[in-house]
Amino acid sequence: MTSNAPWPPPASRPGPPPSAVWNVPVQPPHRSDTPGLRALLLSGAVLVLAGLALVVPFLLSSTGSGGLAIGFVLSLVPLAIVLGTVAIVDRWEPEPKRLLAFALAWGAVVAVATTTLAQPVFMAAFAPTGAGRDATREFLATVEAPFVEELSKGIGLLVLFLAARKYFDGPVDGVVYGMTIAAGFAFTENILYFGRAFAESQGSPAGLVVVFMLRGILSPFAHAMFTGTLGAIVGFAARRWNAGSGLVAFLVGLVPAMLLHHLWNSAGSSFFLVYAAVQVPLFCVAIGGVYLLRRADARLTHRRLSEYARAGWFTALEVDMLATPRGRSAGLRWAASRGRASAMRQFIRVATELAYTRQRAVSGRDLAGYLVAEQELLREAGRLRDVVVAP
Repeated sequence: MTSNAPWPPPASRPGPPPSAVWNVPVQPPHRSDTPGLRALLLSGAVLVLAGLALVVPFLLSSTGSGGLAIGFVLSLVPLAIVLGTVAIVDRWEPEPKRLLAFALAWGAVVAVATTTLAQPVFMAAFAPTGAGRDATREFLATVEAPFVEELSKGIGLLVLFLAARKYFDGPVDGVVYGMTIAAGFAFTENILYFGRAFAESQGSPAGLVVVFMLRGILSPFAHAMFTGTLGAIVGFAARRWNAGSGLVAFLVGLVPAMLLHHLWNSAGSSFFLVYAAVQVPLFCVAIGGVYLLRRADARLTHRRLSEYARAGWFTALEVDMLATPRGRSAGLRWAASRGRASAMRQFIRVATELAYTRQRAVSGRDLAGYLVAEQELLREAGRLRDVVVAP
């Protein structure tokens, strides 16, 4: 849809399909949580509460109350940058907010607590014996941190893949969940670094400013790139879901995530050289990769909705409006001119959910209750369509 002409032309509106449910006025379909999803959210809440009992005292002892407060406030800046980017990536087929909250809490609390507990065990088992302080610190940064931190964050991603597979449809979803977990982890880690820099500043803000610029402004996406890479690889396995392929993808995806983390932490005194020569190009590649994945999702949505169009549920013009970025923008502009932008956004959302519901069934996933869910979504799409085009 590329013009501003009224949508849809009256002659293009399809007649009622054989099931005669298109124009039945119904309420939005109720999406009840499955027992597995409820168990996931409940157990996540328990883990977060338990993790807070470890993380908060650790931060307080490392930064002091003043440092904790300053670190918390400053850490909101990179957190907002990353979550704002996640929202842009997630616009095509938004993930449930409760699962994004789970991912953020996992990263900010559970992964940090796991890292804190696992670090001394890892060091006792694998750190070189008799090494000096500098060698131990380098091992901690370049070996222990990439392994333990990426595994701690990645477990949360694997839990979402296994327990909330209905909402884990592909690599873009994996990137969204991975980046959200990483944003939470970096948030807590930044509180530690910023708070400690404040506590050690002794009245001079220079050290704190340097740390904030390096971590909060120049590299807010470091952790997001690491875990987002893992998420993308796991997401490819989600296209044809089974636990075995997901676990293999998880183990494979940990390798580049850990290597990227290792490369970042190994920069040392060559930070700016590595940043310019390696990290910036990698970030550009990541942007390009996410763009291509988004385009692939748009093509998938178009393909599935076209199948419904051939059955008479949509017109070709409607498929273009619902399943292309340009068409969505044009449709929203047209609806806004009639005061119906909200209904149009809901129409787009329901049509996208319909496409992904069918995709899960086509790929052999989420077959239980598929027909009922499909009929509910088709009814709701019809109701919203009538709201949008009503005189």
